[in-house]
Order: sequence, then C-alpha cells, then structure tokens
Amino acid sequence: MKFHQPASEIFIPDGLPVEKALNRTTHLAIAAHQDDLEIMAAAPILDCFQQDDKWYSAVLVTDGRGSPRNGLYEKYNDEEMRLVRFKEQRKAAIVGEYAALFMLDYSSKETKSSSTNPVDDLVAILDATRPQYVYTHNLADKHDTHIATILKVINAIRRMPKNDRPEKLFGCEVWRNLDWMVDSDKVPFDLSGQENLQSALLGVFDSQITGGKRYDLASLARRRANATYFESHGVDVLTGLSFGLDMTLLIQNDDLEPAEFIQTYINHFAQDVMDRLQRVK
Repeated sequence: MKFHQPASEIFIPDGLPVEKALNRTTHLAIAAHQDDLEIMAAAPILDCFQQDDKWYSAVLVTDGRGSPRNGLYEKYNDEEMRLVRFKEQRKAAIVGEYAALFMLDYSSKETKSSSTNPVDDLVAILDATRPQYVYTHNLADKHDTHIATILKVINAIRRMPKNDRPEKLFGCEVWRNLDWMVDSDKVPFDLSGQENLQSALLGVFDSQITGGKRYDLASLARRRANATYFESHGVDVLTGLSFGLDMTLLIQNDDLEPAEFIQTYINHFAQDVMDRLQRVK
C-alpha cells in the first residue's frame, strides 16, 4: 500500500503480513493526533482486546511536530518530537494489541487545507480494511485539525461504493465532550472495565504528560464523571462512560451537509433547555 507522504508507515504489532493483518479489522479509528486514538476510542480498543473475531486498527493523520514540550523534551526540535510521538504511538498499539496502525505523517496545515491527499490515503485504508465500525472526532469538537480530519473521513467514505461502506460512523470525545447532548441522542460506551489497560494506553505518551498535559488523568476522570452524571435519579451502574455521536447518516446520504447534521443536535439541546425552563417556572 502506497501513501502520499514518503515517511508514512504501517505498523503491525504482532508482525503478521500486512494484507492478513488488515483483513481482520472490524473496528477502525481515525484521529488527528497521537493519543487522540486512546482518548476518544477506548471503547473499541477494549471491545477488541484479546478477541479472535474482533480487531481494532487505527489511523493517525498528523505528524506530531507541533506538540507542546517541557521537562525532558523541552529542547527537542520538531523532528525529534515527531519521532518521539510516533514511538509512543507504536507503544500504545502494542499495549492495546491493535491489528494495525497507520501513521500518515501529514502536517496539521495540510490536514486543514483543501488537499485531497489525506482523503486518497483514507480511501485506500478503508478499502483495505473494510471495517464494520469507524470512530473519529465529533462534529462539535473545538479543535480545527480535528474538524478537518472528520470532514476528510466523511469525504473518503463517500468516495466508496455504498455497499462497501462501514455500517456505522461514530464521533467521539476529545476537545469538547458530548455531555451537552440530549441523553436520547448520545451513544453511551461502557468503559467500566480494565481501567488498568485504559491507564496504560494513555500512560505511554510520556512526552505529553511530562510536558504538562495530564491527558491520562483528565480522560479517566471524564469517563468517571460521565458515568456518575449520566443519571440524576439513580445510583451509579457504571464506573466509566464515554459518549459518542452517531454520524452514520452522513455516510448514507451524500447530500447531507455536516453543518446541517450537527445543527439538528444543537437544536435538540436548545429545545431541551427551553422546555425545562418552561416546565418548572
């Protein structure tokens, strides 16, 4: 498989031949940055872990050059940070027993541009893996590169024949969670189990943790908070929960604009707020 960026790579943690490794994929996550995958897509990682009939593969779009750095990494230049971030991502793939990891090595600038090169690469990956489920960022995320990634994912899937497209497309939480959504609109993912594995997946990203961004603590805390605050009139049933946005309609209806799609959910939220204010005044 050939990609546009010369330094892009495919990493197969268990050393299987590439074609065989990709063919076993059932769940595919596509994220902008290193560790976004482990923050937003813990549910499919856990779902596939140690399973013979379910396999998780992951796509990392950007190169990590713009990562914040401090402490041990304070004097690293952009290329050194890129290598560190790729190394950390490979470690996570080993810990999580991923079927395959694709690192496409695009700059954030190109990802946010009108370039179709990332879309071409994503089409090739989707065609080679034929996943049943795809996970990416959500359309209400507040990071520009994340939004650019989502739009390229949607465009890539829309270039596939309809019979070959994934069954489901989910938007997940990183830079803006989905707690604001009306409960009936949320897709809840149970993350009560294997907190040790969840911690390990986040903990390998030492350059971020040492650099002053405690994504490990924040992500686990968000999952526990989601579980507790999900139901106001009942005891906690789950100890960890992440929320997803079902974006499947966007890959079934090619004429549906992403902005129109997410506006529907924003309207649901606004109506819920107004209805409650009217109900109790």
